[in-house]
Amino acid sequence: MAIRLENVGIAVRDLDAAIAFFTDLGLTVVGRDTVSGAWADTAVGLDGNHARIAMLQTPDGQGRLELFEYLHPDAIETEPTRPNEIGMHRIAFAVDDIDEALAIAARHGCQPLRGVATYEDLYRLSYVRGPSGIIVMFAQQLAKD
Repeated sequence: MAIRLENVGIAVRDLDAAIAFFTDLGLTVVGRDTVSGAWADTAVGLDGNHARIAMLQTPDGQGRLELFEYLHPDAIETEPTRPNEIGMHRIAFAVDDIDEALAIAARHGCQPLRGVATYEDLYRLSYVRGPSGIIVMFAQQLAKD
């Protein structure tokens, strides 16, 4: 069986704000829609599922991010995840310039959880609290293989 990663889906409280954040980082919106109906209820496992969605693609064309804002049932607000919680908790992007990525994030009110770390002179890394509490990791490679 062939398998490949199709996309990563993230529920957000404000779809437009999340789109603005990720497009400023360089992703491109490849589609937007509002989904509902029996097929959506079945696929997602929620009765009355109704959401606004957007599909974004990374500049290299390899990665996709699906953002969705629930209209029904009501979105459930939770505490922002922490890096050590079980389950999906972050999305990571390789960036050419971590300082530029952090400046873009800051324009959206998104700040690093602690700062920028250097891992064995190979990478500069930082976790940022993004829109809707999403943890976004930026990784800038310092040394080439």
